[in-house]
Amino acid sequence: MSKILITGGSGFIGTNLIDYLCLKGHEIINFDKKKPKNQKYLNNWFKGNILNKKELLECFETFNPEYVIHLAARVDLDEKNNLSGYASNIEGVENIVDIINKRPNIKRTIYASSRMVCKIDYIPKNFDDYCPPNLYGESKMLGEKIVGENANHDYVIVRPTSIWGPYFEIPYRTFFDTVKKGLFFLPKNQYPKKSFGFVLNTVFQLETILFASGNKIKKNYYLSDYPSIDLKEWADMVSMQFNNKKSKEIPMFPLKIVSKIGDLCQILGWKNPPLTTFRLNNLITYMVYDMSDLEELCGKLPYKLEEGVKITVDWMKNEK
Repeated sequence: MSKILITGGSGFIGTNLIDYLCLKGHEIINFDKKKPKNQKYLNNWFKGNILNKKELLECFETFNPEYVIHLAARVDLDEKNNLSGYASNIEGVENIVDIINKRPNIKRTIYASSRMVCKIDYIPKNFDDYCPPNLYGESKMLGEKIVGENANHDYVIVRPTSIWGPYFEIPYRTFFDTVKKGLFFLPKNQYPKKSFGFVLNTVFQLETILFASGNKIKKNYYLSDYPSIDLKEWADMVSMQFNNKKSKEIPMFPLKIVSKIGDLCQILGWKNPPLTTFRLNNLITYMVYDMSDLEELCGKLPYKLEEGVKITVDWMKNEK
């Protein structure tokens, strides 16, 4: 079994990843400034901030990992004026790269970026083609460039698309909560395809990338389930699990009005209204990525869409 250091392991994907890898028998350390969401793994937690290079180096020297999965980041979209608010996604990456460059015993590092290095309706020509829609996306773009220009070790950059499942937060937790309350409405006759990922499939993909032989691995992957999902089908599955009935559809015009009200509420200080213009546009826009490289590497995923929905809803019903 392997020694794996995970930064940001107290976050959504990290919480699921630590559970998955520990059950496989690996020795795991979670470097994070926040306590683990799953209290079962308190003993795996090393408290520290990736912006504090001294703390980070201490963790590396104490644990001496063979592999690293770098998930730690600021992931909200709240910063509107200053890129320095996303220092974790820039200077934090610089710290990780510099430390790993000096530790040749580390066999591979996975750096988590984001699909938001490009806006939702922009399909990049290649992994160096960027079109970030906001400061968060720009910070992730800069993080990718830091890795590409400075890392002298074996690494892979992954771009999670829209990942959902147990321990999730905004925005997909909001989607499930809204469906649960019977307040989710799809725009009538709008059924876009989406590259979304169930988190337990995502952690399986991360494990496969981490341990794949060098002649099979590529430098960049999007992380998503395959094939892409139909948004209406997914919403119906979630609604059936909660309410035993399919999701509702209404004409676009009322949704546009509600989204404008949501925009106003945000301006007035409501951080997370159920619908905004940004979310409505995301809802109706096709977002499909070519997942053939990842599918070739990982093969069949362990969970089907229906299973992922049931596991997630059961977790929501049982969470404390």
